Amino acid sequence: MSELGSDIQFLPGVGPKRAALLKKELEVNTLDDLIHFYPFRYIDRSSITPIVSVTPDLAYVQVQGQVVSRNLINIKHLSIIVDDGTGRMEMVFFKGVKWNFDRLAPGTTWLFFGKPQSFNGRINIVHPEVDAPQQDTTAKGTLTGVYPSTEKLKAGGVTGKTMCKLQRAALALCLPEIQESLPDYILQKYSLPPLKWALQNIHFPSDTGALAAASRRLKFEELFYLQLSLLKQKYVRSRASSGLVMQHVGPAFHACYNALPYSLTGAQQRVIKEIRADLSGGSQMNRLLQGDVGSGKTMVAVLSCLIAIGNGYQACIMAPTEVLAQQHFANIQKYLAPTGVKCALLTGSTTKKERRPLLEGLADGSVQLVVGTHALIEEPVKYKALGLAVIDEQHRFGVGQRAALWQKGPLMRYEQGTGAWVPVSVSERPAIPPGGVQGGRLSYQNVPPHILVMTATPIPRTLAMTFYGDLDLSVIDEMPPGRKPVQTMLIGQNRLPAMYRFMKEEIAKGRQVFVVYPMIFINEKMEDISNVEAGYEEIVKAFPLEDGYKVAIVHGQQNNEQKLFNMKAFVEGRAQILVSTTVIEVGVDVPNASVMVIRSAQRFGLSQLHQLRGRVGRGAEKSYCILVRDPKTGKDAMERLELMCATEDGFEIAEKDMKMRGPGDLEGTQQSGMPIELHIASLIKDGAMLEEARSCAGKVLDADPGLAHPRNAMLLRELRKGKYDLKDYSQIS
Repeated sequence: MSELGSDIQFLPGVGPKRAALLKKELEVNTLDDLIHFYPFRYIDRSSITPIVSVTPDLAYVQVQGQVVSRNLINIKHLSIIVDDGTGRMEMVFFKGVKWNFDRLAPGTTWLFFGKPQSFNGRINIVHPEVDAPQQDTTAKGTLTGVYPSTEKLKAGGVTGKTMCKLQRAALALCLPEIQESLPDYILQKYSLPPLKWALQNIHFPSDTGALAAASRRLKFEELFYLQLSLLKQKYVRSRASSGLVMQHVGPAFHACYNALPYSLTGAQQRVIKEIRADLSGGSQMNRLLQGDVGSGKTMVAVLSCLIAIGNGYQACIMAPTEVLAQQHFANIQKYLAPTGVKCALLTGSTTKKERRPLLEGLADGSVQLVVGTHALIEEPVKYKALGLAVIDEQHRFGVGQRAALWQKGPLMRYEQGTGAWVPVSVSERPAIPPGGVQGGRLSYQNVPPHILVMTATPIPRTLAMTFYGDLDLSVIDEMPPGRKPVQTMLIGQNRLPAMYRFMKEEIAKGRQVFVVYPMIFINEKMEDISNVEAGYEEIVKAFPLEDGYKVAIVHGQQNNEQKLFNMKAFVEGRAQILVSTTVIEVGVDVPNASVMVIRSAQRFGLSQLHQLRGRVGRGAEKSYCILVRDPKTGKDAMERLELMCATEDGFEIAEKDMKMRGPGDLEGTQQSGMPIELHIASLIKDGAMLEEARSCAGKVLDADPGLAHPRNAMLLRELRKGKYDLKDYSQIS
């Protein structure tokens, strides 16, 4: 067995107990895991600070002094006073008290290293690392790595000093068998050092230059293989998945386009051209359409569907909620009025009586466009020739649901006379033998529909290249003209009476108001956080029914019927105020709503606040977003809220959100982590290197798509290890 694969417990200095801690706390199971567990920062151990210069605000210091006194306060508290000629300071120990008392005798000189702090007017270091001046085994005179740790590890004796010793031992055993993982032509082109050298110098850098070179090498490799894995999937899919060829535009497209009461923005026109090129290219389209709230994605989706319909195919638009599906359907019906295209709505609420003719229309092709929820991909639904599937807010659908769309693609029959593939009607399908062969070639073939996924969540470019790296990306980065900015303001709870007066003024003008809370019920541990049930009672009290106010409430604990009833009351204007949780974050289009109130706003991430703000400002009237913060609002939260007041640019907000909170998940609602573990690279800090690595990976695959050339053998070997396989996040198949 190789040293790299050895269980961590067999490394000298570990043993079963420490191994259990390393495995549980750090997921370090083998020596290979250990040497790829990198320091997160470095301390310069090359200098000694005079005691007179030590202050509590310094991060870490190293002092050399003579012990002048030792005081055993009790069996668990040892105080050592040291003097270096410039001053005196205290070293405090609560662990290893007897051992340190015995060795730190008055008159002996030692090196002490640690974080200075002030206690009772005296500077001290608690639990310093201690070494003899002439025998500093912790890499004296170099940069020393500081590794991520936990309290349990420290309690179990796995200190920073211990970790350095373990890394030295592991590298001594493993470096001889480390194989280079990047070809010479890449190392030379990007001036990268060998892998063995990089691993040695990331743990024990000889100087700052060596550390920078080692860090660059390891980061580049991580990002390069991540992008190579994604782009290779894309290459394989583009070659394996023949796509339905849609070369025409058709009269329905022109009729809709020419009847629009406004001109498309330049960004919308650019994206439609990108989609048209995909649809006519002969390979299956897998494109992500990213655009801020209100940027006009739905219009692009409708025109894309009309291209498919103009080529004799059907299209579907799948939304995550019934409310959004119904709103899409109502809006799309208006767009389709001059086209003659038959459109239908299919959701879980569609009655049996309505469903039967609808399913027949999909099967015979008379229903050309269908809007709905996941009901669109259920087993009874058969399409005559589904050519394009649009998925709105795709992160809300599971992988299985998205994959089911592939099975809805048309079965095509090859006609030898014309040399063309034509859709097979549903009624023909039962008689077709699987993989029917004619004249030595396949006569029938299932062709997946083209896929367009849409998101209103602005995604920083570095995240888009990682989460969606195997999809083609289109961005609508321009807002329609005439859209009024939403005025955003931040208030404390002392301003609630004034806010209620303002809400009443807006309602008196015929407007409507959203009031959003972060929780459904009161949490005992978070009693100060606003919650929707208590909030509903508060709003009803401030806006009583006898004064003509109607308040609706929507949250995730309601059944579907309750939710739809209350939401519909607000959408149709029968309720002036909608109290809700973030269930309305995506896809509630109420142009008459002019005020968005977000209670306990500090509890939300920037991206989520931006999504909620996007629910207003959709009509012709001036709109407002009021962020209400709780008294206990921290510095970071205040920074987020102030940024919301400063800009409406969703992409700027997304970039800031990623830098402040880390990548997390794309919706900003939870810290769910990355789809792949990055040991050293950062999508926040290493964006330029990610671009460089992706460019390199693209050039490699352009020249050798299958990585079949001998010089790329090690690339294929590394990919086959599966380390760079992402969770199935963006793949449609």
